[in-house]
Amino acid sequence: MSDSDQSIVDDGNIARTWYADLCSPRPVLVVISGPSGVGKDATIQLVKERGYPCYFVVTATTRPQRPGEVDGVDYHFVTEAEFTQMIAAAELIEHAIVYDQYKGIPKAGVRAALASGRDVVMRVDVQGAATVRQLAPQAVTIFLTAETEEALIERLRRRHTEDEAQLQRRIATARAELERACEFKYRVMNCECNLDQTVDQVIAIIQAEKCRIDWQPVTI
Repeated sequence: MSDSDQSIVDDGNIARTWYADLCSPRPVLVVISGPSGVGKDATIQLVKERGYPCYFVVTATTRPQRPGEVDGVDYHFVTEAEFTQMIAAAELIEHAIVYDQYKGIPKAGVRAALASGRDVVMRVDVQGAATVRQLAPQAVTIFLTAETEEALIERLRRRHTEDEAQLQRRIATARAELERACEFKYRVMNCECNLDQTVDQVIAIIQAEKCRIDWQPVTI
């Protein structure tokens, strides 16, 4: 075989390897974060309703279950003793105390989903997102915002889930979290009454990340 023939064979092998890589599953780990009241839960719920094929992480928490919430769907509601045991057994990707209550991301489901080629979408607070970035720099981090700070505060007031002291604490925390938006790869404005546009942008980000030339698998 001549050098030119060998070059053609080598080029063909490279091309086949390249196309095989493009056709193989490219799961991404998506972190949706932002201050309280910005619409993280509503955004993820609409992604689910549209049937987007991914694994939605269910956060474990010690906070009381609110009316209408379903255990194992909205959160895994556990006792503080149960949560402490999960920490000791290293069963969590990240955990934190948020408003005097524990929240954390169980590892098992995330690892299994990524290994099977499925995208993973998780909802965490800004503090938790920072921990996930340290563990998985490849994570696609999306920061949701409201139109303005005033709009966000109004959304928090309309929820009527806290007394005035707790509300003021959440507002102060939200303001501090807004200043950390620059730590994320993407920012999406979740305008009032325009959730469809928010979800369109989130899905577009996920699809674009899966097409990156420099895509790297997530390891946790």
